[in-house]
Amino acid sequence: MGLLGGSFNPGHAGHLHVARQAMRRLRLDQVWLLVSPGNPLKSPKGMAKFADRLASARDIADGRRIIATDIEARLGTRYTADTMARLHTLFPCAGFVWLMGADILAELPRWRRFRDLVRHTSFAVLPRPTYNHRALAGHAARLLRGARLAARLAPALADRATPAWVFLPTPQHEASATALRATIPGV
Repeated sequence: MGLLGGSFNPGHAGHLHVARQAMRRLRLDQVWLLVSPGNPLKSPKGMAKFADRLASARDIADGRRIIATDIEARLGTRYTADTMARLHTLFPCAGFVWLMGADILAELPRWRRFRDLVRHTSFAVLPRPTYNHRALAGHAARLLRGARLAARLAPALADRATPAWVFLPTPQHEASATALRATIPGV
């Protein structure tokens, strides 16, 4: 099970690209788009209402293998480490892989209890234009260099002992929610 968390402000083709690439390369059964009720690292200014962001994620999901979910809001979790702890408890037999772009790997050390997160959840990093080198040379990648697996081992990531992560060399997608919001008048 792949988990792609985010604000989805709005959901866009780049999110769908990441979900599809991860599903194929990691041989996942599903990808859940976890719409955050509120990202602690982002200003609420310019953030659409949760219902609108969830709807935009549902618009790009297929409802079968790529599913948009409000599970974080229902669990009452705000931080990814807490969400993952709850999901591991609720679904003890599921093999979860946290999906992120290289931009998120670069900012991972700013996440609350990020060490707990990576200690208990494997993750896959997908390339993002202009972020790849910085992310792979950054603090999180250096800290976790011994846990990095070769990309050819990606299909076994969900079943590996943690910490474990992989950088997937896949085609990059240019879409960004920030750029999309800039094209909307009055936003």
